[in-house]
Amino acid sequence: MSLLVIGSVAFDAIDTPFGSTGKIVGGAASYISLATSLLHNQVGLVAVVGEDFDFDFVKTLNQRGVNTDGLQVKEGQKSFFWHGKYHLDMNSRDTITTELNVLGDFDPIIPQSQSAPDFVMLGNLSPQVQLTTIERLAQKPKLVVMDTMNFWMDIALDELKTVIAKVDVLTINDEEARQLSGEYSLRKAARIIQKMGPQTLIIKKGEHGALLFGAEDQVFFCPALPLEEVFDPTGAGDTFAGGFIGYLASKGATDFESMKKAVVYGSAMASFCVEKFGTERLASVTLDELNARLAQFEQMMHIA
Repeated sequence: MSLLVIGSVAFDAIDTPFGSTGKIVGGAASYISLATSLLHNQVGLVAVVGEDFDFDFVKTLNQRGVNTDGLQVKEGQKSFFWHGKYHLDMNSRDTITTELNVLGDFDPIIPQSQSAPDFVMLGNLSPQVQLTTIERLAQKPKLVVMDTMNFWMDIALDELKTVIAKVDVLTINDEEARQLSGEYSLRKAARIIQKMGPQTLIIKKGEHGALLFGAEDQVFFCPALPLEEVFDPTGAGDTFAGGFIGYLASKGATDFESMKKAVVYGSAMASFCVEKFGTERLASVTLDELNARLAQFEQMMHIA
C-alpha cells in the first residue's frame, strides 16, 4: 500500500532548559517521513526546500526507502526556518522567529508515479496547500489523515473547514480541539468536529497521551510512556502521526481496531523523538528498539 506524505522539510533552532541548537533539520514532513519509513517501505514525500538545505538529510531519507522525487529544491531561495524557546514545563513554548521563505508560495507538485496513493498524510501546512494536494490526486485514497494547528484556525478558519470536510482522520491537540469546536469537554468537542467531516478524530494530549474517537461513540485512550528525561518535544506530534499512518499503511487497514493499535505505534514512536534534539534520535531508531518500547506500552496498559 503506497503512502504519500506532504508537509514542511525545514530548519529549526530550538532552545530548551536542557540546551540550545543552531539550525538543525526540522519540519513536519521530516519527522513524519522518518516515522513512517521505519514501518512501511512505500513512502513518497512532497515538500519544498531552498538551496541552503542540509541534503545529507535527504540522503538519510533515501536510505530509509523514502522516495523524494516530489521534493522541490528552489535555487537561490532559503528553506523555511522556525526558532522556538520552550518553557520549563516543556509543554508551552514561544516562537522567536518564523521565516516562511520557500513555503510562502509552495505549489505541491505530485509526481505522476505517486499521484494515486492508497494512504495520504497531510502534515501541518496551509489549508490551501492541503486542499490543492487532495484535488491533484488521481483517485480517492483509502485513507486521508490531516494534521493542523491553531495558527490556521486563527487566520484561515473557513479554508481549514473546507479541507477538514474532505479528510477521514484529523489529528489536533486538546487546546486546538477546544478552539475548533467551541467546547471545553473533549467528548463534546469530538462530536462537533466529527460532524465537520472526519469520521475519526485524534486528540493529542502531549505527556498525557492521546484520545481516539471513532464512529458511534467509539473511544480509545493511549497513555504516553513516562520518560525520565524529555530533551525536545519538537516534532513529537508529527512523529505520532507518522507512526499512526505508517502502521495502517503497512497493514492496508482503516478499521477502528487497527487504528487503536496504530495510536499505540504513534505514541511509541513519539517517545523516541523527544529523547534528543530535532530528528537525531528518530533517525537512529531500529525496529528492535521500537518493538521493545511497544512491549513497555503493552505492559503498562495491561489489566489482568
